[in-house]
Amino acid sequence: MPHFEHDDVEEEQRHFASVIATFNQYASYSLSANNRRRKDIYKLPRGDQELLTAIGYKTKLHEVDEAILANAEFLKQIVANPEIFGHDLAPEDEGGAYEEQQQDTQDPRTPHRHDDAGHTHTHDHGGHSHSHAAPGGHAARHPSGKYRPTEGDMEKLRSTLKQFVRDWSAEGKAERDVCYEPMKQALLAHFADVPVEDRGKLRVLVPGAGLCRLAWDVANLGFACQGNEFSHYMLLASFFILNRTMEENEHTIYPYVHSFSNIPNGDALLRPISFPDVSPASLPPDSNFSLVAGDFEEIYGPDQYEEDEPQAGQWDAIMTCFFIDTAKNIVNYLRIIHRKLAPGGVWINIGPLLWHWENNSSGDTSIELSLEELKALARKIGFEISNERTIDTTYTNNAHSMLGYVYHAAFFTATKKA
Repeated sequence: MPHFEHDDVEEEQRHFASVIATFNQYASYSLSANNRRRKDIYKLPRGDQELLTAIGYKTKLHEVDEAILANAEFLKQIVANPEIFGHDLAPEDEGGAYEEQQQDTQDPRTPHRHDDAGHTHTHDHGGHSHSHAAPGGHAARHPSGKYRPTEGDMEKLRSTLKQFVRDWSAEGKAERDVCYEPMKQALLAHFADVPVEDRGKLRVLVPGAGLCRLAWDVANLGFACQGNEFSHYMLLASFFILNRTMEENEHTIYPYVHSFSNIPNGDALLRPISFPDVSPASLPPDSNFSLVAGDFEEIYGPDQYEEDEPQAGQWDAIMTCFFIDTAKNIVNYLRIIHRKLAPGGVWINIGPLLWHWENNSSGDTSIELSLEELKALARKIGFEISNERTIDTTYTNNAHSMLGYVYHAAFFTATKKA
């Protein structure tokens, strides 16, 4: 496990506090954004206002307010006990921000182990997110001393709401199946000669685990599975779904109310999504399933490899779903994956190459390969690639929207040469 300096720990605590503040101020921020629409109505000529009222536009704004408040109640549950991550929070960051900040709006009316070690990089594109989290910019504090979330902070939170849909709802099943099923089938095929009762001896790593459905599914197949995640938004949400949720369809959210663009009707905007579609507590009692928090390279790839490094060669499979393009240095990502795998172990990948650090303004390194270059690099490092194909898939897509982004995602398996 990497060593963290005192300044790193303090920065980590500040970042975690800003994430908690973002959760707590979701309602005031989102209500204020919706109230802007309401105020814009009154800038129009009276005749135009009457026409909008007649077609139900004002009623829709009221319904969106109600949906935002319902989302806020759900989000408050997630951060009700932030001490699970071992951070001390200032009183102003723990809670109460929702109630205090509401006055800023002008609305006329069985535990799974979480090992915490990490910080937080989200890249948004084209109006939706493929989010894996990294150190983001910090907003200034309000004169009251309270952290005021940025639009970027709120977009990460809105993306987290949509991740619940993708990973844990019946609505998200079609999108999940396109990505997760080929990965699980490839895993089962690679270990087809291993009896079901012996799968628990095989260790599978899922970096960029998000809300952990893929990792949970792998554990449910009987494998020993460990997820790894960097984003505090995802870590808080995954802890809640895995450790504080027991029943099917226990929660309901309204994930699509934040944008009115490309909406064909009210249902596309306001429909509720209930989840989870399975009980996260339903894993077999002898399941070996854990989640490690922290940066993939820091946790699994120290700069100086040691011969007795406990995880070298100890993983039988590594599964990366919409993950490898989060790399600053893709050479190091592939080197780590190769070193962690046992001889004959398999790396199973699906995803695009939306290089997250391309054109960054922070001066960070960004190596951006084509798919052919990526595969050539993998072969140079010591992988034998097979089972290649392109899989068309969306990512946290609103299925009822007039706009959808489709990735022509690369799928392949790569076996570590013995």
